[in-house]
Amino acid sequence: MFEYHMNMAETVGFAIVLLLLGRWIKRKVNFFEKFFIPAPVIGGTLFSIILLIGHQTGTFNLDTIKPVDGEISITDLLMIAFFTTVGFSASLKILKKAGRGVALFLFAATVLVILQDIVGPVLAKLLGINPLLGLAAGSIPLTGGHGTSASLAPNLEDLGATGAKVVAFASATYGLISGCLIGGPIARRLMIKNNLKSIENKNEFDTSLMEAKTEVTEERLFSAIVYIGIAMGIGATLNIILNDFLSAHNIKLKFPAYLMGMVVAAIIRNILDFNHKQLPFNEVGIIGNISLSLFLSMALMSMKLWQLIDLALPLIIILLVQTLVMALFAYYVTFNIMGRDYDAAVIATGHCGFGLGATSNAIANMEAFTDINGPSQKAFFVIPIVGSLFIDFINALVIQGFSWGITTFM
Repeated sequence: MFEYHMNMAETVGFAIVLLLLGRWIKRKVNFFEKFFIPAPVIGGTLFSIILLIGHQTGTFNLDTIKPVDGEISITDLLMIAFFTTVGFSASLKILKKAGRGVALFLFAATVLVILQDIVGPVLAKLLGINPLLGLAAGSIPLTGGHGTSASLAPNLEDLGATGAKVVAFASATYGLISGCLIGGPIARRLMIKNNLKSIENKNEFDTSLMEAKTEVTEERLFSAIVYIGIAMGIGATLNIILNDFLSAHNIKLKFPAYLMGMVVAAIIRNILDFNHKQLPFNEVGIIGNISLSLFLSMALMSMKLWQLIDLALPLIIILLVQTLVMALFAYYVTFNIMGRDYDAAVIATGHCGFGLGATSNAIANMEAFTDINGPSQKAFFVIPIVGSLFIDFINALVIQGFSWGITTFM
């Protein structure tokens, strides 16, 4: 078998080529646009299919260089950078001012995260596979999406769940599609059953809470890099201290590399808010998006699809049940928590896209529904705030707790 191991520079270059290829394919194939499949997922998955052919035929293999023990790879660095930018979104000031609707939906989204992380491992245990693989088909790929999958699934593999990464990626892609498919019918059923109509009140919500778009400048971009770099550095040091402390006391818990950077970023953000100082939020977001795209492309390059063969049937069962759970949750829980009105029905369809896919899928669900049935400013205000500012932070903490619980008790 022909084998080639790429060095760091080759890995970055090849990941960019796959990212560009994914963007080109996405423009040409309407299916990918319709279901908001990320470009790095398209390019990376295509390459992983080529690797699968090479593996199954025993003809070739292409791999990236492995980091020395104790050191982080370029992929890990991009992952930490992305999640650090997520931490800067966790503004308590915005949550406080955003109102009751945002707090209620954040509560509903958090309950769903916990429910997904119960359903996945329990079903995996019943189906005779590692419960951690069930966690890889829980909130990691569904509420979290491909970014969370790429960052947390390798931790599950380190805990002994072989194939967790490919399970998470497959589940995340499934979620993007299924979330779009079930959202509309659920909202339509709620609207007809409860005789709901759109009653728009454009003065009800303070849209000034959303981050204002500003022109990107070199000074603001450098300022964003400074904030991100400081948070990453402090977070990395705290991570080492905390993990050494846990290891010294024989506590079977390990903080993932990105977690403390995200926490430090959240602390910095709230200190800035308290002192009425502005964060270069748009530039932080740009850096985060670029880091995520490259990170995903590199992570998917090494996806071993042959590990999915023996897990295919259990994974299908788990994902179908997770889809049913999402549908029932949106219908009976989200709708009732959010007020049982037209806005609540729109939020329910958005939650299907959000809870199985991504915020972009939630927006697509709501746009498709409101274009026909009337507007809902509340829904288009509540879901993006929770999706872009808070849920990734909460999801990461919940997943860490479940990882510890599963390895300890299951």
